[in-house]
Amino acid sequence: MSVLDVIRSRREATNFQGKQIPQEILKDIIDSAYYAPSGNNLLSREFIIVESREMLDYLEKTTPFMKWMATAQVAIIVTGRPDVSKYWLQDASIASAFIWLGATDLGIGVGFGAVYHSEDESGFGAVYHSEDERESETRESYVRNALHIPEDRRIVAILGMGFPEGEPKEKKLLKREETIFFEKFGQED
Repeated sequence: MSVLDVIRSRREATNFQGKQIPQEILKDIIDSAYYAPSGNNLLSREFIIVESREMLDYLEKTTPFMKWMATAQVAIIVTGRPDVSKYWLQDASIASAFIWLGATDLGIGVGFGAVYHSEDESGFGAVYHSEDERESETRESYVRNALHIPEDRRIVAILGMGFPEGEPKEKKLLKREETIFFEKFGQED
């Protein structure tokens, strides 16, 4: 598949077969993370690979929106290091996208669970399915304690994966002309 074909075919998988991911495929997915770009080549992102069924079941409870973890065969937890780079969140996010695309290319489905809460001075925060900063902190603590992640790391995302059960649903996208502009923002009248 070409890179563009992979990008166009990427979907979120919410149910997985019980079939284990072969180690050669998992290694290639891990390479997708390892070789992802980072701002100024300051490697501020790290990855924890979880294959234990017991831990996967534990991680399912991180948020009520990760039910897909019950059938996932592997999880990759993506962390960022604010002490290494001011671009740590972007680095971790780009690596997450590379993991997802690498997995898609290899026939592996991915479910995405955002964990990190970002908030600017105005109080505006971006929390996955939550407006509550405390809930986000609870999510990070839940994962941090289970996986012994140091306090100076931020837990950005959990990607659960496996062979998809059925074809993941296609997401509805906005029309191109509503999101893509040339030369300046907005459409000509």
